[in-house]
Formats: sequence, C-alpha cells, structure tokens
Amino acid sequence: MIRIILRQFTVLALTLFVLTVLAFSLAFWFPGNAITNASGVLVTDIHYQAVATARAFDKNIISQYLAYMAHFFAFDWGVSLQDGASVWQEFKLRFPATLELSLLAMALALLLGPPLGILAAMHHNKPIDQIITFFSLSGYSIPVFWMAQLSILIFAVALGWVPIAGQVNPLFDIPLVSGSILVDIWLAEQPYRGIALLNALQHMILPVIVLATVPLVLLIRLTRNACVDVLRLNFVKGAYARGLSTPEVLFKHVIPNTMQEVTLHISTAFSLLITNTLIIEMIFSWPGLGRWLVRSIYERDYPVIQGVLLLLASLILLVNVATTIFHAWRFPRVRRELNAT
Repeated sequence: MIRIILRQFTVLALTLFVLTVLAFSLAFWFPGNAITNASGVLVTDIHYQAVATARAFDKNIISQYLAYMAHFFAFDWGVSLQDGASVWQEFKLRFPATLELSLLAMALALLLGPPLGILAAMHHNKPIDQIITFFSLSGYSIPVFWMAQLSILIFAVALGWVPIAGQVNPLFDIPLVSGSILVDIWLAEQPYRGIALLNALQHMILPVIVLATVPLVLLIRLTRNACVDVLRLNFVKGAYARGLSTPEVLFKHVIPNTMQEVTLHISTAFSLLITNTLIIEMIFSWPGLGRWLVRSIYERDYPVIQGVLLLLASLILLVNVATTIFHAWRFPRVRRELNAT
C-alpha cells in the first residue's frame, strides 16, 4: 500500500508540475503583453518603469517560472484586468460557492446512482430495469444546458415551485463572509435566519438536481453493468445453492464486488460534474468559479483565466488520485494487480 501511495503522489507531483508550466505559458500565448497577462498590471506611464525593470531583471525563462511559482504560493495571483480586484481574494469567495454546489450534486448522485443501478440489475430485462435504463440513457443524452433551461421554464416559471436563479433572495441581505451561502446564513446574526436558510435551499434545488444528472446516470449505468456481471459469476450461484437468502447474497457478495468496479469511476463522474458546473452556474446565475471563468473568457481577463483553469484542473487531479488510493486501500485484489503480484 505504501508503494502505491508513493507512486500516486509521484504521478501527482509530475502532473501538477506540467499544469503549472502550462499555466505559466498561457501568459506568453495570450495576445498582448506577457507581464500584463500574468499580473493584470497595465503597461501605462505610471507602471512603465516597473515593467521595464521587470523585463530587464527576468530575461531567463526559468527565473520567470520560479518567480511565478513564488508568487503563486504566496497567494499573489495578480489582479483582474476587468475590475482591478485581487484574483486570490475573489477566488476565496467564489470557490466555496462552487464547492457547495458540486458537493451537494455529487452526494445526490452517489446516494441515488448505485442503488438504482443495483435495483435495475436485480430485475434484469424486466420492466423496472427497462424504466431505469430508459431514464438513464435519456439523462445522459440530453444536453445539460437544454435540461437546465427546460427545468427553469417548467418548475420555476410555469409552476412557480422554485426560484429562477441566484443563491438567495436579495431582500435577506446576507453578508458575504465565506462564499458558501449556507455557511454565511448560519454565521449571520439575524432573526430571520431560518427563513433565509429555507429560501437558500429552495434556490439550490434546480441547479443541484440538474448538475447531478450526468454523474447520476453514469453511475447508474456503471453499477447496473457491473452488478449484472457479478450476478453471473459462479460464487453468486454457489451462495444461492448453499441456501443464502437474496439479501444475504446481495449485501455480502454482490454489492462489495460491484462497488469495486464502480468506485474507480467516481473520479470520472466528478470530472463531468466540474465541467458541467461552468454551464450550470451561468444559467442559474450562481456566483462561483464557473461563472467567473466564463465571464473572464468573454472579457479576456487573462489572470483570472490562468488561475481558475490551473485550480480546476488541480482539483480534478486530486480527486482522481484520492479515488485511486481509496480503491487500492479498500480492495486487496487491486493492490495485488497494481503491484503485479
């Protein structure tokens, strides 16, 4: 197990190094001045001397990269070209909003996906299996942006069950402290905190459900296929032959072996979820990293693009490595395969 962890952390370090090199190179690939692209400082008469000094001092590309990394670890990520705000300060407020939405959607997908997949496999080729398979294929085929707009039109506009967009009704005037609306409401010293919390949860219903759709249907399909394969194995038939009941066979033999295959693909589901976050946050006006990144791309705000792309890629990579380590720790057969023993 130690060998596997060291191997994964080595791969993680090398991949993060490549990501930082690519993020650093974006400043030179973007049109315009490289120093302005990386720092957000415009080349004006006021800054001309400082820019000229920086160019004269950092002629070596390696020293520029080392300086970039030093500023990155010092949380000096430059300023936005659009509004002059600190990229790090904006990131601290927007990342919790994205994380809040993503974790709730992933939790919903994990809560419903594997049980529905196992239910479909236990009733293979029966009406329950056909219904679950139909909805999973439909959910995987429908574009997320179309599903989001359709859900707003039906449930928010026509039926009026949930709000259309945003985190919470602006009339509650919740002070922005952490960026997570649920945490900020909990920290707010206001008499209507309970009503504000309920209103925030109502705002979350549509974006969380739509965002969870793609990883949910992916987990359903993976679990169903893996469970069908496990049910055909001889040891499952032998368990039934020994007189074990269906719940005993299911919980002692089928589910553990099914989840061995599904666990490895959780990182793939999370990657799809993060990718769809960009679309969902724009449609539902959710003030997170996705909406910030899309706006920055339209406005060519290069310091923001540089920082957000690096952090989102690093987050997906960290989840992938953590999933692999957990998979190897949970299932001994995987450790033997990875160690080639």
